[in-house]
Amino acid sequence: MKTIIVAVAIVLASSYKPAKPEPSLKGASGWINSQPLQLKDLRGKVVLVDFWTFTCINWRRTMPYIREWEAKYRKAGLVVIGVHTPEFNFEYDTGNVSKAVREINIVYPVALDNNYEIWNSFSNQYWPALYLLDAKGKLRYQNFGESDYLEAERMIQRLLKEVSKTDAFEEPKEVQGTGIEVAADWANLASPENFLGYERTQGFASPGGIRADKAAQYMFPRMLNLNYWALSGQWIIGKEHARSVNAHGVVKYRFHARDLHMIMAPSAPGSTVRFRILINGKPPGEAHGLDTDADGNGVVTGQGMYQLIRQPGAISDAEFEIEFEDAGVDVFDFTFG
Repeated sequence: MKTIIVAVAIVLASSYKPAKPEPSLKGASGWINSQPLQLKDLRGKVVLVDFWTFTCINWRRTMPYIREWEAKYRKAGLVVIGVHTPEFNFEYDTGNVSKAVREINIVYPVALDNNYEIWNSFSNQYWPALYLLDAKGKLRYQNFGESDYLEAERMIQRLLKEVSKTDAFEEPKEVQGTGIEVAADWANLASPENFLGYERTQGFASPGGIRADKAAQYMFPRMLNLNYWALSGQWIIGKEHARSVNAHGVVKYRFHARDLHMIMAPSAPGSTVRFRILINGKPPGEAHGLDTDADGNGVVTGQGMYQLIRQPGAISDAEFEIEFEDAGVDVFDFTFG
């Protein structure tokens, strides 16, 4: 009898798994465009939960679809809820998120998830991430990243048909974004996201390496390999970003993509920082992005993502350079498209 009890105990211990958290909207630190919502109060509706953070280009390129679905299926019973879970410190600021909501034209409810409680309840790990719950509150579908839009819309239609009197939905179609929301040129994208803070950066090539958390003079190497970057001038490389100490600090990056974006902010809130970019040693001309002109000029006016390069025509390895004419800029991240 004792042997049997021991054997059963071993089986139970080896098969035990902690209970997974239930998806929940509890723990939001605030709401935009809505009073606080709970999933139990949305029974009878199909709920799309969209995890985002406002400087994420991957999420931003999903927005044409999210807007389209919210407008198309709202009357049929779809409720879209954006969950803003911040990545960088300045994304915890409610004013910054509210400004982004207005500029991006988000009209549906947004939960501010500064404590990651909603994120953890969904066991989420990604920006962007999409979850669909049926009218009974059961999680029926999830999708991560920039793909499978038609499949996701078919699932929305399927769940709506379970509660709606109509099944006369049009066949899903591709949605074309504009401006910064244009889909990435995946066939020519050979540069992954990279960070400029020492906690997550890769490919730093200035001689002598990173001198963390202190002002140091940096120089460019003789050449940069693909997806490597370097600094010139006096910079402080911190955990999350690199900060220019003096005017005329320069960042170089060798990349392969149609689009190049940087997440940047003035070091002093309310100030502005002028900059000029070059691509392969020349002003960008027709390759300039939304936040630069043909001569490469631009201004960092606030905390956010800036599109600096959008190349027409054939894409090859290219060297990007940005010189900040004023002191005091924080550079966080490079993303591509």
